[in-house]
Amino acid sequence: MFSYRHAFHAGNHADVLKHLALIASLRHLMRKDGPLTLVDTHAGAGIYRLDSNAAQTSGEALEGIARLQALHEQNQAPALSGQAPAATEDVAEALADYLAVVASFNRAPGAWRVYPGSPLIMHALMTEPARAAVHDRLKLFELHPTDIQALDAHVAQLGAGRQVAVARQDGFEALKALLPPPAAAGGSRRALVLIDPSYEIKSDYAKAAAAVQDALRRFATGVYMVWYPVIARPEAHGLPRRLKTMAQQAGRGWLNATLHIGAAPDGGGLTASGLFVVNPPHPLKAALEQALPQVLRVLAEGRGAGRAWAVEASA
Repeated sequence: MFSYRHAFHAGNHADVLKHLALIASLRHLMRKDGPLTLVDTHAGAGIYRLDSNAAQTSGEALEGIARLQALHEQNQAPALSGQAPAATEDVAEALADYLAVVASFNRAPGAWRVYPGSPLIMHALMTEPARAAVHDRLKLFELHPTDIQALDAHVAQLGAGRQVAVARQDGFEALKALLPPPAAAGGSRRALVLIDPSYEIKSDYAKAAAAVQDALRRFATGVYMVWYPVIARPEAHGLPRRLKTMAQQAGRGWLNATLHIGAAPDGGGLTASGLFVVNPPHPLKAALEQALPQVLRVLAEGRGAGRAWAVEASA
């Protein structure tokens, strides 16, 4: 346990899928004025240096977000120059938004040096000028001794006060005390929960499923997002099936998105992952269907067989 460090994987294809969907979901939820309780059960360090030894050792960001930076610059160039856009494919709205959020953490020119994790992405959206007055709450949990120290330090720099809470605690267990979320002044309750363990131990698959099942009993209308690796392990293949069954039994909508960037030249590394969402915001399916083909085209360049994307959702 604790051998996994996300610093080696920050900004890879799995982060692209997860954060693209996370931002698109939050954009929709934040159209309403009611405050949100946001929960990240496995928050990691919060933000990562792409020029660190860890990131440079794995090279995963170079095969992920670094490749997509060119799309952002292409999308920005016409606006900056005042010229009409060139005759190229428009970048999908959700993908452009995701890249703009990452770019906002990278003010210096040149290659992006920083990648925001889910905690800082959520904080950035909830404190944008048009949203800040709503006072959403962000709850972050992490057990890794090194990452929790880094997360504490990064959150302290935000000066967020009581709006963001950090705890060295098992996020699966901590979630129980947060649901149902506090009611807003008008009585409404809203929450988005991101469940994103490392799955370094097999029991994480069962714990993720159990956490969603318990969350649906406590607060059936919450948005629950579960990231998982697509690997040759029965537990990995079984998790989205279990989550789909739970959603159907609870009478809730669901969405399952997967991204496979194709085999690596050396045949190693994680090549595919998925994101299962219970109670997905209704525009999410269309947003991913527009964005994922563009993501795949860029990230699959130079790679081998297996490249594919899919978005399946309840009626």
